[in-house]
Amino acid sequence: MQGKSLNGFSVWRAGQGRARGAAGLVGAVMLVAAGATVDAAEPLWVGRFSEQKLIDWEEQKFSAATRYRLVRLDGTTVLAAESERSASGLVRRIRVDLQRYPWLNWRWRIAERLQGGDEKTRQGDDYAARLYVIASGGLRFWNTRAVNYVWSTQSDRGETWPNAFAGDRAMMLALRSGADSTATWYSEKRNVREDFRALHGADIRYIDAVALMTDTDNGNGHAVSYYGDIFFTSE
Repeated sequence: MQGKSLNGFSVWRAGQGRARGAAGLVGAVMLVAAGATVDAAEPLWVGRFSEQKLIDWEEQKFSAATRYRLVRLDGTTVLAAESERSASGLVRRIRVDLQRYPWLNWRWRIAERLQGGDEKTRQGDDYAARLYVIASGGLRFWNTRAVNYVWSTQSDRGETWPNAFAGDRAMMLALRSGADSTATWYSEKRNVREDFRALHGADIRYIDAVALMTDTDNGNGHAVSYYGDIFFTSE
């Protein structure tokens, strides 16, 4: 499908157009800083799926909707995502001080690997699982930046590249690859502030949203993935 600029997403939200992929979810917080700065004891929770909570998450739809639901798996409640030639994501608007909470923690697993084209192109921009953090540029949308952690099909772990739709404003980082096992939980811990420095060359103190998405619309594929609890810590 045809993508749009980051600025175009604000138009989509008014029902006048669509954006795509990382460009769209980045744009979702582009004009609005997060609702409230959280000042709480550690950990700073973003998604407490294990407690059967899915409040404060907004759906952003780019083509057909990916199905998100809370399910029981391996004795705990997790977020399941099933995409059938679809692309929609969930966004949690939350302002996080990376000086205090630089570490993002979560776990995820996929049921199957995607079969598709080059994920560095618009035609192949599909991922069985991705999680990303967004620093809003506010009215200066060109200052919006995102780091997009992905479960890659073709790229090696640790590889980085600009998003096919958003360019270098949304940098992709492969944390998992086709070499990793399916039906297996993997726990991740990333220093988001350091990742922004490495990928954008900027010292970002605050992020304004966390988003997740399982999408298969470009390659007309199918994916089932699972996301565990998501939270920030000081160390």
